[in-house]
Amino acid sequence: MDHSNRQAGHAASPHDPLADVPESQRTNPDGDQVQAPERGGREPGTGGPLPNEWALVCKLAVKQLDRCVSLEPKVLQGYDPDAIHDLRVATRRLQQVLELLFPSPRSGEIRKVFRGLKRCRRSLSEVRNNDVLLERVDGALARKRTARRDAWEAIRAYLEESRSARLEKALYKLTRANLSALYVRLKECLPLKGTFRPTGGRSGPSGAAQDLSAEEFHARISSELRKVWGALEEEIALSRNDPDPAILHRARIASKRVRYLIEVLLAFGVPGSKQALIWLRNLQKHLGSWHDLVVFEETVIEMIAKPAFLSNRLEMALEIERLVLRNRALKADLERKYLEMTADRAGFLKTRDWVRRATESPAAMLGGS
Repeated sequence: MDHSNRQAGHAASPHDPLADVPESQRTNPDGDQVQAPERGGREPGTGGPLPNEWALVCKLAVKQLDRCVSLEPKVLQGYDPDAIHDLRVATRRLQQVLELLFPSPRSGEIRKVFRGLKRCRRSLSEVRNNDVLLERVDGALARKRTARRDAWEAIRAYLEESRSARLEKALYKLTRANLSALYVRLKECLPLKGTFRPTGGRSGPSGAAQDLSAEEFHARISSELRKVWGALEEEIALSRNDPDPAILHRARIASKRVRYLIEVLLAFGVPGSKQALIWLRNLQKHLGSWHDLVVFEETVIEMIAKPAFLSNRLEMALEIERLVLRNRALKADLERKYLEMTADRAGFLKTRDWVRRATESPAAMLGGS
């Protein structure tokens, strides 16, 4: 579970996609100011100047790559839940940017990078689950009149024990994923410093390097946005007919992919991207909270199902079962709110219309034509 509990212009000239965007609004998702992309000229498949559309995307990739490497030491200490969460988010953001830079079919080196990022993220998944549940339990225990305090304290002890056991395995897997090697490998593959280096890009049967023209950037933005939004819309449609947990989970993951891609468009100052992100963050927040409740129920049922627990603490097990029933009521309420949100014309349909405009006319959205 990697959802965040910290919630988280129109150009007049095709040569300056951000000409009408105030300087103060030209920021990437992390709040850093960015320069308006300029058109660069070179023949596809050859070395030469890299169009600034791609230069900015490379800058975003390097920023997330640097963030991953800087967070790893904090994660390896094992006591920083925020660092664990932030590392998982950084790998997702980086992976979404790399989808733009290196579409399929990918070279062997780039496939290794993608696999390594997934290993880093998945290695910490269960520990992250424990951290989120512990935060919820601590919140319950912090209240002066907490009902069933003994039950919450028993759950907390179980979660602490579970986290300790899982952390050792997670850190071993993270070390084996070798973020430092991924860093070096990706830095060698990225077209950096305003030049195009074909060694790490997509190659066809003939080994020809990929095209990194401004026109190709528009085409890829359109294609990738159409793909990730289509996947989200499909899962939303399925969940409205059958709110099965597996479908809602897929919708949660799909919403993250759309969000992190639109964050790239926000870095370019694309009109409407900020509003689309607000809706997506709210959707992700609802689905993330729902997922937390799902994991809570699974965890405590696993806890009280242990023969030793039932034999020695039967009354406690009954108290925890009452917490599970309350949890299910909260989960049903979040499912209802999610269905209302995806049916809301002011939200879902408005965001869908914006995505359609972006995919149909990416050059106009990016270049203000």
